[in-house]
Amino acid sequence: MKLAYWMYAGPAHMGTLRVASSFKNVHAIMHAPLGDDYFNVMRSMLERERDFTPVTTSIVDRHVLAQGSQEKVVENITRKDKEENPDLILLTPTCTSSILQEDLQNFVNRASLESNCDVILADVNHYRVNELQAADRTLEQIVRFYIERETKKNFEDRSLSASLSEGKADHIKKVDANENLQNLSENIEQIIEKTEKPSVNILGIFTLGFHNQHDCRELKRLLADLNIEVNLVIPEGSSVHELKNLTKAWFNIVPYREVGLMTADFLEKEYQMPFIATTPMGIQQTSQFINQIGQILETLISSTFKKNKIKFISCVRNHIKTKEQEKDDERSKTKNQTNLSIIYEKYLNKVFYQNYVKKQTQFISQAAWFSRSIDCQNLTGKRTVVFGDATHAAAMTKILTTEMGLQVVCAGTYCKHDADWFREQVLGYCDQVLITDDHTKVGDMITRLEPAAIFGTQMERHIGKKLEIPCGVISAPVHIQNFPLSYRPFLGYEGTNQIADLVYNSFTLGMEDHLLEIFNGHDTKTQIPSKSKDENSGQSFSKNENNKFNWSDEALKELSGVPGFVRGKVKKNVEKFALENNHSFITLEIMFAAKEAVNA
Repeated sequence: MKLAYWMYAGPAHMGTLRVASSFKNVHAIMHAPLGDDYFNVMRSMLERERDFTPVTTSIVDRHVLAQGSQEKVVENITRKDKEENPDLILLTPTCTSSILQEDLQNFVNRASLESNCDVILADVNHYRVNELQAADRTLEQIVRFYIERETKKNFEDRSLSASLSEGKADHIKKVDANENLQNLSENIEQIIEKTEKPSVNILGIFTLGFHNQHDCRELKRLLADLNIEVNLVIPEGSSVHELKNLTKAWFNIVPYREVGLMTADFLEKEYQMPFIATTPMGIQQTSQFINQIGQILETLISSTFKKNKIKFISCVRNHIKTKEQEKDDERSKTKNQTNLSIIYEKYLNKVFYQNYVKKQTQFISQAAWFSRSIDCQNLTGKRTVVFGDATHAAAMTKILTTEMGLQVVCAGTYCKHDADWFREQVLGYCDQVLITDDHTKVGDMITRLEPAAIFGTQMERHIGKKLEIPCGVISAPVHIQNFPLSYRPFLGYEGTNQIADLVYNSFTLGMEDHLLEIFNGHDTKTQIPSKSKDENSGQSFSKNENNKFNWSDEALKELSGVPGFVRGKVKKNVEKFALENNHSFITLEIMFAAKEAVNA
């Protein structure tokens, strides 16, 4: 924990509150002092939502410090249970209130006895994790709580039914908890029921995310094109009572590594549900994402085919039959009664995925041909800096390098806990890597590298404004500008169009800048130094009021001949060279020397 006036990822309790408030009818109670209770204002302002469950703050005041907060916390929980009738109440402290070292789990246990809803304490170390890590852990905790309870209930019901059918109701052997858990683990595959058609869960879509709602809509469209149903999207807009149905999906999708990965790992380990963590951002990664879907379906169906699980395979047969009927109503029923091997080949036809990718790339996404157009080729080789969360920064680095022909001189992330993965992803796509959550180091790096454009967070946008370097925002932390009313996804094939527009429009367009300069209409036009005369030599020179450098008339004439869209950079490089070589008066010779030094 440290004091800062800017943080890329907020304190842990913010992540917990974001997950809790994303669910329907889940009430979060924050045990905190005044000053930490800004979540409701931030969400209503940025998301522009009116229908969401607000967070309640159990204030830590002087009375709490003197007497303890047990009675106050328990009273707040039971009161909200009666007033709001929620499905779940989630209690979370903040870094500040955690200093009191109170036994909040005891408070929760006591409140649970007096409440009709479920009450749990957020299992987060507020001193060791940030907002994103806490959100990931909280989502996994809630999912685990409801799924394990439902699975255990189903197992006990099945055991009782089996005993009754065998006439052993009076002789049911009591076993200890460890034996129950072992039996549950061994029989988990028999308990889980899958949806009739191939389906997925989308994990990690939640409030205050960077274009999360638009990305989710685009993912649903893409999956519908592939004849795959969306079973659940969590936590945004879902009920905790629906979480028991998570295991009915065939596999899971985690669009963003920051939130949802722990839940996917839990479901894979305990319920044998594979997941895809590839972010479909950009043409190449979207194609990779679709191919991974085909591979997972191939693995699932082939393993099922080998085990001869007729019930599961019959679901596949019904799915194929429905699709064939949609294409040709005249096809006879006998042709649909194919054997399992034919179904396997039809459903897992790789040509289908290849044709879909080809069609989307050619006709839906405009980014592929645009990157080869003369407009985009003008950007080839330009130097850029990328910084953001691990997911978006890694994906954007690959897009700029492989799809748009730009040079990424530095790629970085503030997700220090995911540094190894990030380095592995951007290896070979950038000149250097920066892992830090200190915005001053990011600013120093940008100042030193002097890129033509930046792709980062709102902080990098502010840094770019100061340095007169354009910046496109590609990652949280978010600003109200990152919650557009229009449809602007970053994922899928429509997302490729949005990214291409963002990249192209982020650069200073040369012809536009040049024309505006001719008509004296450019706000960022380089200031021409005012003219003065040396009293000793009588030589005329130009004096820049904003710094300590004086320019000769010849040097000024040479500078004015440089195209407007690069004049500022040339001027900066010359003055940098003059400063390094202790020159306060810039002549034509110094300009040429600076040019040679840059090209050396």
